[in-house]
Amino acid sequence: MLRELYNASYLWFSLHNDLPWQIRSLYNNQLNQVDLNTLNKTHTNIPKIKAGHLGAQFWAAYVPCDCQYKDAVRQTLEQIDLVHRMTQSYPEHLKFCTSSQEILQAFQENKTASLIGVEGGHSIDSSMATLRMFYQLGVRYLTLTHSCNAPWADNWKVDNGDENPESNGLSEFGKNLIKEMNRIGMIIDLAHVSQKVMKDVLDISEAPVIFSHSSAYKICPSKRNVPDDILIKVAEKKGIVMVNFYNNYVTCNKTASLSDVADHFDHIRQVGGAAIVGFGGDYDGVSRVPQGLEDVSKYPDLVAELLNRGWTDKEVKEALGENLLRVFKKVEEVRDQMSKTLPNDIPIPYEEVNNPCRTSYGYQINNGAEVFKLAFYPLLIFSIALQY
Repeated sequence: MLRELYNASYLWFSLHNDLPWQIRSLYNNQLNQVDLNTLNKTHTNIPKIKAGHLGAQFWAAYVPCDCQYKDAVRQTLEQIDLVHRMTQSYPEHLKFCTSSQEILQAFQENKTASLIGVEGGHSIDSSMATLRMFYQLGVRYLTLTHSCNAPWADNWKVDNGDENPESNGLSEFGKNLIKEMNRIGMIIDLAHVSQKVMKDVLDISEAPVIFSHSSAYKICPSKRNVPDDILIKVAEKKGIVMVNFYNNYVTCNKTASLSDVADHFDHIRQVGGAAIVGFGGDYDGVSRVPQGLEDVSKYPDLVAELLNRGWTDKEVKEALGENLLRVFKKVEEVRDQMSKTLPNDIPIPYEEVNNPCRTSYGYQINNGAEVFKLAFYPLLIFSIALQY
């Protein structure tokens, strides 16, 4: 009965769904070969979206860490393109959005507002310009790392001891990147980062931040989850933690239930208040989801569980969408306040990104020796050729 109380009259917002990666994995992004009305290999399709009353969704433009220093930017662009084509192919159900106002407009049209988040800082190849171009293409949040270090930010595996820190949190370039994200209105996502990066960003950012798909460390002590001291800082920053449904981050085991997920909602509300909690999901990005939350159609059942646990109507509405909209609007407000600030065009130091797949054009390396070589070597080769 409670499941039916929450229907299309409420804005349901999920912050992380990896359906675009499933389309790449299963169909090599050949969307013409896919019918999202009948696709049954995934947690997400159009009927499941409608059954789940999903009013707004951030689709993840994700590419794996092994693309770093190779073709991460190209592959990310292809995922961004895919989300655009998804919304164009199903205009009666999906509406591409880039602002808080457009989300509300899509809601009024009874369509699922569709936005893009880039999952992993390796996707920008340590380039402020690439970050800005992604924003121009409609990307509205960037997850600073995935499960690998970016040259300017450490990932969560550093806290496990599985990887060595490279920046001890954020490097100087990373700190400048946070300020540039504030300036252009890109939401900062701290899912997947180390705790030192969490603290660095919360100290630097003028806008509230998000954890797009992370849960409570107190309930499941995985380093992918958020410890209580960070939850308190997120509350002070008026940010939001969107609960992850991956079993390994819900119970730290292979099995979990809907009730276990609700425990994370309860704990985050207890520590930071109902104003910092939301629905992260991570559907189609994980191999195991809780019993009772098998796909996106099951969101209303989790809402019913929260109501049964004593959550008020106001608190549930906040978790469903109002918290995220508040964060989005504040990020836009900070952007507008910084409209006269010049874009940051200071490149990352070359030694921090030097690798066989990267050229050094523009850098004055070895007091100009590299520039000299680039100019001199073609002339030398040409003069030698003339001798023959």
